[in-house]
Amino acid sequence: MIDKKNVLEIVEKEIADTDLFIVDITVSTSNAISVMIDSMDGVPISTCIELSRAIEKNFDRDIEDFELQVASAGIGQPFQVIQQYHKNIGKDVEILTTEGLKQKGKLITVGENEITVEVEEKVKVEGKKKKQVILTPYTFTFDQIKTTKDIITF
Repeated sequence: MIDKKNVLEIVEKEIADTDLFIVDITVSTSNAISVMIDSMDGVPISTCIELSRAIEKNFDRDIEDFELQVASAGIGQPFQVIQQYHKNIGKDVEILTTEGLKQKGKLITVGENEITVEVEEKVKVEGKKKKQVILTPYTFTFDQIKTTKDIITF
């Protein structure tokens, strides 16, 4: 069986002098290797192909057969690493807390242990007939977050 550590070392070596970062690497018992990468500017398919070839040349299919998939982190998929939070500062996200609360808003800060999301809320303002939209910051620790996804708006 192909060792995940070996795949991780190969990928880290290949992306060392780039802005790419590893989102996830899995190796199944049937040697199905899946590598998910990302960067602050997105990942073109040509980069996935180059990385796939670099990984493949380190293994011999005659000795041990394997399946290899290299992809960029998908839109609308849950964030898995802190770099994805940094990449999405200033963008709309949806957070699902461990308590089941969903919160949608603009990701405004990412700290070591927490994030802050700015949420638009309509509230009754004294002396006004209509509710007014105000921006309310909510802070969540990573322990409180079950999933965070980017929200695509057109």
